[in-house]
This record gives sequence, structure tokens and C-alpha cells, in this order.
Amino acid sequence: MARRKKAVKRDITPDPVFNSVRVEKFINHIMEKGKKSTARTIFYNACEIIKNKSKKDPLDVFEEALKNVAPIMEVKAKRIGGAKYQVPIEVRPERKISLSMRWIIGAARAKKGKPMREKLAQELLEASQNTGTAVKKKETMHRMAEANKAFAHFAR
Repeated sequence: MARRKKAVKRDITPDPVFNSVRVEKFINHIMEKGKKSTARTIFYNACEIIKNKSKKDPLDVFEEALKNVAPIMEVKAKRIGGAKYQVPIEVRPERKISLSMRWIIGAARAKKGKPMREKLAQELLEASQNTGTAVKKKETMHRMAEANKAFAHFAR
């Protein structure tokens, strides 16, 4: 069975306000149905809320939140001799960032009763303080990897 060719990595231009590629990638993750201007508005409004609430630089809070949510280990299902094992593997650096972005946005979307900018600001602040739903998700994943350490020898 022939494999497909590798997907080409696209270069992302930095965002206009913070001049950061990581922020632009985060905005791309927030974006739904191609509405980038809406995603930008949500993120920058969340930054304003963070600045007012915590009196810290929103970019520092954002970077700290990403660092705190990024997982070190994850489990991957592997089929060996008719049985499926949850094999713990180390997470690649790009995937760490991607997962942490996804988890923060997912946790913010799961909250109810507030505008997205407020939910996102709250989740970023919580994640920067090592609390919140996204950090819980990381801890759950680490627990699963720890519990399945016995199957680590199946990892290739």
C-alpha cells in the first residue's frame, strides 16, 4: 500500500497587533466557517479583558497558558495480536502547541452563558494559573499515560 506524499507546511504570517505567529495560529483555531475577522475580534477583546482583570501583559498570560496546558505524554491505541493497547508516547513539540490551543478553545466553547471573548479570557487566565478545564484535560491524559506505562515497550 503506497503512502501519500507529505502535506506541505504553510507559512503563517504574524498577527498585526502582537506580531506573533503563535497568536495568528490561535486565531486560526478560533475561526469558524472562514470568519477570521470575527475570530480576531474575539481574541483581541479577550486580551483586553485579561489586561483589565489581571493587570498583566495579555501575551505573557497567553504564552503561560499554552505552556501549562501542553501535554508531555499521550496514549495512542495500537493493535497487537488482536488486542488493542493504549500505548503511551511522547508528544511532538508542534502537536503540544496544537493540542493546547485546541483544548483551551474547546474548554472556552463548552462554558455557557457568556460571550466567547469573556469565556476565552477566563480560560486563558485559569490556564496561566495552572487551573481550569484545559489543564484538567492535560492531567487526565497524563494519568492515562501513567496507568498504561506497562505497554510502553509496544511504542516504536
